[in-house]
Amino acid sequence: MKKTLERLIQFEELSQQEAKAILIDLTQSDYSEAEMASFLTVYMMRKISLAELKGFRDALLELCRPIDLSDFNHIDLCGTGGDGKNTFNISTLASFVSAGAGVQVAKHGNYGVSSVSGSSNVLEHLGIHFSNDQDFQKKCMEKAGICILHAPLFHPAMKHVGPVRKKLGLKTFFNMLGPMVNPSFPKKQVVGVFSLELLRMYAYLFQQEEKEFTIIHDLNGYDEVSLTGDTKVYSTNEEKILSPLDFGSSVLEASQLFGGNTVKEAGQIFWNILSGKGTQAQNEVVIANASLAIALAKEISIEEARLYAEESLLSQRALACFNQLKSIQ
Repeated sequence: MKKTLERLIQFEELSQQEAKAILIDLTQSDYSEAEMASFLTVYMMRKISLAELKGFRDALLELCRPIDLSDFNHIDLCGTGGDGKNTFNISTLASFVSAGAGVQVAKHGNYGVSSVSGSSNVLEHLGIHFSNDQDFQKKCMEKAGICILHAPLFHPAMKHVGPVRKKLGLKTFFNMLGPMVNPSFPKKQVVGVFSLELLRMYAYLFQQEEKEFTIIHDLNGYDEVSLTGDTKVYSTNEEKILSPLDFGSSVLEASQLFGGNTVKEAGQIFWNILSGKGTQAQNEVVIANASLAIALAKEISIEEARLYAEESLLSQRALACFNQLKSIQ
């Protein structure tokens, strides 16, 4: 590891194969906590190359426990996190709204590392059961239209790295990898990223995989549509800037998206929105994000998709999907 760190500190780049090999070693606890922390910290101070990102991704996919959901035409909605905005769990709510609109969703998620409450924190708090059993996940898809792929159950190799990430409490390159390593290998995906540079890298990698995708970067720094300003959207066939008006919304204030200071508060916000007690601003931002997923899945315009999303949330079809999922044990 010392030689690798010396190279990285001198701004040398690893090849794709070198990156893959070192991440496999890292996840198998071949290094001390100090060495792991140093390796993660280097990439907070210098850019990650495309080859390195591909190598890290390849390692995690090779080590994961895959799940076969090929019977379903499913989609994933997942953000990288790491934007430091402490918003409520927008993409997770948008996943249930999409499911309520008839889109099959395999939601990949994890506990929060650099945020108060990741998707797994809030779902666990609200009573959702996590499992890596394939029959269980298929049952969830069939009955609720959505399943939750809790990352630690599908990426057991990460158990050595997880505590180090938690102690650091900062955005690392693992934030970049999360949406790339869904163990069900969805053919369609909506991803929110925390920078324009990462948006370009994701677009390149997804094009290589021949995946249908929509990649989002809010120009105010969010890894999701915030409606506080314009959003850069890079999809399979086009690249554009969307304003809040394009989503039928007014411009929101950052304070309207506050996610709470504890998991309990985050869970209450989540439940309020899902059960029809959300504010107009909260509803609008969830509907906007779900619209992009529904548009991709159903191959319709954002305007048409917005009607599906609005109906799913306000008629409580999204809530019905949540309750159905919660009942499956």
